[in-house]
Amino acid sequence: MSEPMPRWVRTKPLPPLPAAGEAGMASASGGAVFWARFRRHRLAMAAAAFLILAYLCVPFAEVIAPYPPGDRQPGAILRPPQAMHLFHEGRFVGPFVYGLQARVDTERLVRVYAPDRSEIQRLRFFCQGAPYRFWGLVEARFHLVCPEPGGAFHPLGTDRLGRDMLSRIVHGARVSLTIGLVGVSVSFTLGLLLGGAAGYFGGWIDAAVSRVIEVLRSLPELPIWLALAAAVPVSWSPLLVYFAITIILGLLDWPGLARAVRGKLLALREEDYAAAALVMGASPARIIGLHLLPNFASHLIASLTLTVPAMILGETALSFLGLGLRDPVTSWGVLLNEAQTIAAIELYPWIILPVVPVILVILAFNFLGDGLRDAADPHR
Repeated sequence: MSEPMPRWVRTKPLPPLPAAGEAGMASASGGAVFWARFRRHRLAMAAAAFLILAYLCVPFAEVIAPYPPGDRQPGAILRPPQAMHLFHEGRFVGPFVYGLQARVDTERLVRVYAPDRSEIQRLRFFCQGAPYRFWGLVEARFHLVCPEPGGAFHPLGTDRLGRDMLSRIVHGARVSLTIGLVGVSVSFTLGLLLGGAAGYFGGWIDAAVSRVIEVLRSLPELPIWLALAAAVPVSWSPLLVYFAITIILGLLDWPGLARAVRGKLLALREEDYAAAALVMGASPARIIGLHLLPNFASHLIASLTLTVPAMILGETALSFLGLGLRDPVTSWGVLLNEAQTIAAIELYPWIILPVVPVILVILAFNFLGDGLRDAADPHR
């Protein structure tokens, strides 16, 4: 009779189970895994925080801006930016700006402003300032920051009509940021519906949608934008022009997404889970929406975050060329319309400042798209 085999007993305690989001992400929910991956992308997190802050400012533009966007000050035409100070001659005064004295340079025929250090204009916060109609409905005077009575505060200077540039940039964000969201909703609705139908059903539907996509993709984009924008009647109200430009941008941007959706669905509709859903009686809309589209969500997210800045750039370009939105509507493109000449930029460089938020928002959307794509991609 053979001797029994020796048994080995572990004396050390077992290591603790890994937390969800680390090595144990396989046991975590899909949302937890997505969030854990997204948090590792520091640049995307910073971009998301910046965009959230920017869009939170949109509904409160009247409160954040020191002046209404159309408020003209004849004595402050093309005034340079005023620097904010805390100390005057070594003494703490608090937030204030110096007054400006204007004179005419007869050689260059321009106004020249010099700070008057004897005139201290204190700034007030959460104060009563210039009157406005909040969202065009309620009369109000509350502002985040105001100059003292009789003073002026223009941290980014003024334009050729004496309107505060900071106030106009803040109000322009309301149009420029929202036009991207409205336009992308039109583009994505058409792209998902037409591209999904072409890829899933095939046949004559695929042929018809493909021919339309090929025709639209063969047309030069910028001239078509210009032609359609120029066709908008001048007599239309600013609101109608806004929606017209939005629809134009959305109608011309959907073919790229539709082609990508069509190609993905042509491959995914042959998978076993799609065939099983069809056998179990699922409708085509359910199969496309719940089984096929989520399998390339990373591509859709990347397309979404690239389409929104494309819409913003499209509106900016059209308004810059004078074919998009026009005064009294305030957008970043409308503001940049005044910076079309080298002479104006050389003499008054602050009028090109509206390009700064355009660049920051475009970069933020691109960084956010990278982070969302990496977090949603199951192969990463």
